[in-house]
Amino acid sequence: MSVRIAICAPSTPITAQDADRVRAIAAEYPSLALDFHSQCFAIEGHFAGSDSLRLSAFLECANDPRVDAVWFARGGYGACRIAEDALPKLSSAADTKRWLGYSDAGYLLGALYRARIGHAVHAPMPVDIRREGGEPAVRRALAYLAGNDAGLEPSIDHRPTVAFNLTTLAMLCGTRMMPGLAGHVVMIEEVSEHLYAVDRLFFHVTAHLAGIAGLRLGRVSQVPENDRPFGFDVEEIARHWCARHGIPFLGSADIGHDPANTIVPFGLAARSERQ
Repeated sequence: MSVRIAICAPSTPITAQDADRVRAIAAEYPSLALDFHSQCFAIEGHFAGSDSLRLSAFLECANDPRVDAVWFARGGYGACRIAEDALPKLSSAADTKRWLGYSDAGYLLGALYRARIGHAVHAPMPVDIRREGGEPAVRRALAYLAGNDAGLEPSIDHRPTVAFNLTTLAMLCGTRMMPGLAGHVVMIEEVSEHLYAVDRLFFHVTAHLAGIAGLRLGRVSQVPENDRPFGFDVEEIARHWCARHGIPFLGSADIGHDPANTIVPFGLAARSERQ
């Protein structure tokens, strides 16, 4: 039985060459059928088309009863501009879908998880094909969609779990799209932020995470050099703010903006998949 995967770009575009490379890898998984929406290649300023085009493409994919999963093509920035408008327009066809992505796609993943629409999953995206050594990341997501759970984050246990980019989660806090995370293990990662900015983000995020089961730290990569040393490394920053708010620091998670980025189904989905 074929698993149909619709691919749209709620944030920034990919290229036709990106799509062709992903299709070539997907040919290794005969149970999967990939459908790249033409909107993935649209360009309007920073974005993969206008807000209205990105919203329309997302809804076309989400509300198509023939589609089993919606795979977000790329992060960057832009999903937050359409997420709130999208949710009231979702049909019952969205309820059983898997939604895959990470980074800026976290706005949609968080909003969908809060609304209990389908199954949100932190996972590699088609754009990862551009990374050096990115083919394994794309294969990890495709294998998961084909029913192979070998790419799941190994630290996932009996507790509900979510994974977010730190900036994305910080921006969700206090909005109508922020899911309730009490009792959850929260995994975070970040890229291209100064350490002082990472510290500032933790200051804000941890103030909104009362009652979580604990925090796991993914990779914080490509940290720019500041004009002076910050004085604390990333783990020390995370531990400091967790201690300030009584949040258990649980150690590391194998997630990040890189080819090793593992898969984290939101909630208790991964536990049921492993049984």
